[in-house]
Amino acid sequence: MKKRALGQGLEVSAIGLGCMSLSGAYGEALSMDGAAHLLRGAHDRGVTFFDTAEVYGPFLNERQLGHGLKGIRDHVTIATKFGFKVDAEGRQSSGFDSRPVHIREVVEASLGRLGIDYIDLLYQHRLDPEVPVEDVAGTVGELIREGKVRHFGMSEADADSIRRAHAVQPVTALQSEYSLWTRDVEAEILPTLKELGIGFVPFSPLGRGFLTGGVKPGKPLPEGDWRAKMARFGGEAAAKNYALVEALGALAAKTGHSSGQLAIAWVLHQGEDIVPIPGTRRLDRLEENIAAAEIALTPEDLAAIDRAFPEEAVVGGRYWN
Repeated sequence: MKKRALGQGLEVSAIGLGCMSLSGAYGEALSMDGAAHLLRGAHDRGVTFFDTAEVYGPFLNERQLGHGLKGIRDHVTIATKFGFKVDAEGRQSSGFDSRPVHIREVVEASLGRLGIDYIDLLYQHRLDPEVPVEDVAGTVGELIREGKVRHFGMSEADADSIRRAHAVQPVTALQSEYSLWTRDVEAEILPTLKELGIGFVPFSPLGRGFLTGGVKPGKPLPEGDWRAKMARFGGEAAAKNYALVEALGALAAKTGHSSGQLAIAWVLHQGEDIVPIPGTRRLDRLEENIAAAEIALTPEDLAAIDRAFPEEAVVGGRYWN
């Protein structure tokens, strides 16, 4: 697969793999061997960038990656995250914890679960209102100098916080949601990243599966699937949003692609320093997703996509409203 560079010279595959779904979220967790089959299959097909977090599971996701990527660690880039409150038994409570001492605790625990000596890219999962972002950046900078971390990232951060953190420890990548139906970052965040030389890693570039056309209005989601509580996935909102997906699918069909492939290709065309991380639990879906890296869209194509999927036509908020 083609490679792309994030900030600070970090080169990764043009499309990465978001691994959250392996440990649940959209249904039952995969077995360790089932997750390993998918992870190895992704690497065999050119994916070198794998995204996890301590809170996914919690803890299980990192263990799955440690098991699945064992033996090829030097050929992959592993990103993980800290920042939520999770107790030693893996119970997540509400609230954040980015205290320097806790960051160090999480890093040591993550290294152990992943079975690695260093973390390639360490994200602050969410800003902590109780801890100055300068203290967070400074702590990660210390970990970088100690060799336990290679690069510093942030997730869902605002432009001012990004600037403040970057002044203390250069930020390699920002991770935030970005897709045809979630374009909040375009006004201020993307220009800030471009100015500072920070790469962008969009999660949910397929709208948590909705943009593939596989999540249909009225079709029940798997038991335990947290999308069932999201405003865009239910009732009248889902029906109106699905009409946009059908319009996207009609455009894609003209060139022999799927709506999901066109959605990922659209994200890739928003900048050469953008590396989306669609998630999946199936190899056939993974193959479909990574094929989007080969799609070349003209300015006319991009304009047609924007007309078919106008941002203002999306119904419902990102999460619960």
